Amino acid sequence: MKRQLIAAVGVAAMVVGLAACGSDGKKNDAGSGSSSAAGAKNYSGKTLTVWLMDGSAPKGWTDSVKSEFETTYPGAKVDFQIQKWNGIGAKVTTALSEGSVDVLEIGNTQTAGYAASGGLLDITKDKDALGGADWAANQNESTVLEGKQYAAPWWVSNRVVAYNKDLWTKAGIAAPPKTLDEFYADLDKLKATPGVADPIYMPGQEWYTYFGLLTTEGGKLAKKDGDKWVGGLSTPEAQKAFDTYKKLQSYSATGPKDKDEATPQQKDVFGKGDIGSIIGLGWELPDEKTMAKDKIGFFPLPGKTADKASSVFLGGSNLAVAQASKNSDMAKDFLKIALNDKNEGLVAAAGSIPNKAALNSQVAGDFAKAALPAAQNGAITPNTPTWTNVENEPNPVKDFLTSALTGDYAAAAKKADDEIAKRMNQKQ
Repeated sequence: MKRQLIAAVGVAAMVVGLAACGSDGKKNDAGSGSSSAAGAKNYSGKTLTVWLMDGSAPKGWTDSVKSEFETTYPGAKVDFQIQKWNGIGAKVTTALSEGSVDVLEIGNTQTAGYAASGGLLDITKDKDALGGADWAANQNESTVLEGKQYAAPWWVSNRVVAYNKDLWTKAGIAAPPKTLDEFYADLDKLKATPGVADPIYMPGQEWYTYFGLLTTEGGKLAKKDGDKWVGGLSTPEAQKAFDTYKKLQSYSATGPKDKDEATPQQKDVFGKGDIGSIIGLGWELPDEKTMAKDKIGFFPLPGKTADKASSVFLGGSNLAVAQASKNSDMAKDFLKIALNDKNEGLVAAAGSIPNKAALNSQVAGDFAKAALPAAQNGAITPNTPTWTNVENEPNPVKDFLTSALTGDYAAAAKKADDEIAKRMNQKQ
């Protein structure tokens, strides 16, 4: 998941925390990779190859990690190699098979696939040493497959409501809503305000938003029934989530029911200045030349009650060690440093959600602060290698939303469930 402007947003889709000796000299439970911990290890003359995706690591993080690692292990080198998103899947597959990378960043929805293929090192026994006892459970879920730990959670981000402050002021709205009912009331005020084309721009196939609402209701897109996957859209929970989704989408007169949030790009629609709000990631916002930063406000999509925001899809990245790495011990010691509190704090300060709750107070930026409440009860898509089959176009969840908005819910849900089960039960 690409991370653009994550300081103001975020993704994809994309950064880290663990225990170590921080700048205050205190040592936490994860250990630190300090000279005392490194005393028996000599990596002098060795170079660790680390792949990061373009735009993922926050400013200063690579310098901090490299300096700390090379100081802790004199003579060792870290070679950060920044990879482009285009064609990365095939490139990672090749590198994992050849052993030409030691540590790599992997999108959290992709981790299960690489783990199942045998490309990632099982680090289950190293979890505690890496600080895993403190990792957020909903972030760590994507790093585990069949009970084994194949990566460490690095960072996540999620969607929030971004709103045009000028239009909200014009509509007489003084403060962001705390509940869905308050949000509906605000959207009604915006709808009645001259110059507002849409209270909220929300195309019909915005399935990530639906996913969050489904999670809020306790539902899932798919679940295991014995050794088979079954779709979850025909459940009462899915119907309740859809009722909320449908009501929100009804305020979007210009949002096409058969398109997603990228067609057209939300930043282009919102940037016109006549849209009251959108639900999106930071990179889906217009640039400052189009709309000044101080004209945009943020809040989490509210829940039914003021004490809990609606859930969200958590998109982000994990850090993993290649199974074929010739420097696996060195790679695991790198993770201890890359994920320690000091370096994970840099992730939070850059506007991503860190991998442990204890660092949430360091999250900076209006977007990230708005994203934080929902992130704590957010979730990922079904953690299985075959989930990617579902996201392949035509995505049955998108088609379901269009069909349910324009026709019969039960028929649309059954058709989607059948297709989801078919794709998820395919052999890899």
